[in-house]
This record gives sequence, C-alpha cells and structure tokens, in this order.
Amino acid sequence: MARQYELDAEEIPAIVADFQKRNWVSDTRFTEQILHARKSKFGVARIAHELREKGVSDDLISEAVQDVKENELANAKAVWRKKYDAPPGSREEWAKQARFLQSRGFGFEIIKKVINEQEDEV
Repeated sequence: MARQYELDAEEIPAIVADFQKRNWVSDTRFTEQILHARKSKFGVARIAHELREKGVSDDLISEAVQDVKENELANAKAVWRKKYDAPPGSREEWAKQARFLQSRGFGFEIIKKVINEQEDEV
C-alpha cells in the first residue's frame, strides 16, 4: 500500500525548487518529450500552443519548434495522406481538407502547398 503524505501549501514551492535543483523536473526535457510525441502529427502552431498552456517559456518554445518547422511540409503531407486518399474535387472538399490540416496546427502556406501539390499530381 502506498504511503500518503500531507503537505502544506507553503511546502510545495520549496519541494519543486529542490526537484529542479536535482534536475528531476526539467522544462527542457518536458519540451523535448512533447516534441518527440507530437511532431509527426501536428504543426508548429498546435505544438507551441500546447507548450504555452503547460507553462513552458517562450524562449524555450521558439528554440524547440525550429526542428518542427524544418520538417513541417513533410509532416503535413504525411498527415494529409493518412486521412485522405484523393485530392479535393470541389471547393467545399478543398475547404474541408484545409480545415482538417488547420486543426492539426499547420499554417495556411503549408496547407496550400500540400493540397495544391496533390491536385497537381492527378
């Protein structure tokens, strides 16, 4: 059976500071883990938003998403191919596919390249 500890609210900041000093808690490692898990599924905007929500500093976020930016077009193509097997046949279908990619955090320029490139291949 697990032990239960009672903590006062005043003790928590000291414990967190101790964990950070011992390198048991690290924003850098947390950011790397999130990037590794998300970069093949999501775009820069969505990953950066998630990291901001978790309280990661803007400097660390901008540094970390550089790798994702370099591969964002390839990642967007892979995400698109997994969901759709044919280029859009109408404006409505184009908009639907664009909204899907946008919901995954890809920017409009990337979305245009992915969808228009699929149309060119047909």
